[in-house]
Amino acid sequence: MDAFILALGWVGMFAPLALGAVGSGIGCARAGMAACGALLDIESGYGRYIGVAAMPSSQTIYGIVVTMALRRELTLENSPGIFGIGLFAGLALMFTAFAQGSTCAAAINAAKNKLEIFGISLAPAALVEGFSVFSFVFALVLSAGIPK
Repeated sequence: MDAFILALGWVGMFAPLALGAVGSGIGCARAGMAACGALLDIESGYGRYIGVAAMPSSQTIYGIVVTMALRRELTLENSPGIFGIGLFAGLALMFTAFAQGSTCAAAINAAKNKLEIFGISLAPAALVEGFSVFSFVFALVLSAGIPK
């Protein structure tokens, strides 16, 4: 049983990075597909759509930082906390990356038809990013309380 608890600690330690990267990959793919479709309909300004498609990649960066904050020698005492924080922070990062990819795709589709709304069309993606930041900061704060 002790080995299982320690294994859960390892899963929790790397879950924020792994799940954040999975979410970022899928989110960037969703937005990237919309950007590719927009490139067929517009004459210039391609870079802005590619930049918007990259927005969900920030969840991977947050996952790296949380993983590094959780990094410590695993014991039976700290493994459950590391597992809980890591898994739930990772899931939050993954799902917000999915959602951000969808909101970025919607922003790209809206802006290709009406360029003057480009900036405001990114507001939903920024709101989703805020929830990523909330989970990121909360995981960092909680990780400080886990024994070394």
